Amino acid sequence: MNILEYENTQETKSHGHGNFPFNIYLCSIPLDFKSVPIHWHNDMEIIYIKKGRGRITVNLEPYPVCQGDIVIVPPGQLHSIEQQENFSMEYENIIFQISMLMSNPGDECSEKFFQPLLQGQILFPNYFPTDSPSYPALSLCLNAMDDICRTFPAGYQFAVKGQLFSLFYALHSAAPLPENHRKNKSLDRLKDILKYVEINYKEKIAIADAAEICGFSQSHFMKFFKSVMAVSFTDYLNDYRLTMAARLLLSSSDSVVNIAAETGFENLSYFNRMFKRKYCCTPTNFRRKSEGKEE
Repeated sequence: MNILEYENTQETKSHGHGNFPFNIYLCSIPLDFKSVPIHWHNDMEIIYIKKGRGRITVNLEPYPVCQGDIVIVPPGQLHSIEQQENFSMEYENIIFQISMLMSNPGDECSEKFFQPLLQGQILFPNYFPTDSPSYPALSLCLNAMDDICRTFPAGYQFAVKGQLFSLFYALHSAAPLPENHRKNKSLDRLKDILKYVEINYKEKIAIADAAEICGFSQSHFMKFFKSVMAVSFTDYLNDYRLTMAARLLLSSSDSVVNIAAETGFENLSYFNRMFKRKYCCTPTNFRRKSEGKEE
């Protein structure tokens, strides 16, 4: 996963590594960032709302969330996080690789649950509000992991894994989604193009390049993208680049000129105009506000 927000702005509570790929990030919207653009990755993600209100979208389904709510994002599912109106939101973002729980071939948990989950053959509800029947069991596991990761006692890895197994048991017990939710070719094509943008947004991207990723003609691609995303591809690309530029303005000391070029804007005046339209201020003032230097 290489969304800039996760690399540069979240406070890391637990540092995962190759042998124990588990992280807890503490985030605040809009203090850290106003939104996390729609994206996907091969890790499992759990979003645990601690304070306030916001909006989380999973596979294009929006969920207004508030304190205590839990959102589960299995590997490969599209998701985004954004501010809701003028509310702020603090949340925990738990990201880990399911492979850390899988045993050698022949293990029943791996063969009957984890492998099908990775392949999108098992789906469960994404949204668990505080009045959900499964909520007590899920929140118990998440709160226990919070306690473990406050002090990282010797052998904490065993305790974290134990809570993750308990969490998956609770998810497995939740009612499965209807069959018609299990496969959506439009989402697969959308994932391909969104990942392409995430990786290549710094470069020049033409409609023809994006259409080729999906195997569509340019006209069909433009209709497809707008019908699914409710915004044109060009507007989406510009908005994504502006979000990345805002992150760099807050997390680096690079000049506005360099940041514009780094995020795919060849024309500085066009970048300034588009940035002001999105953030209601110039890039320079945006940086000054974050540093408490607003005039």
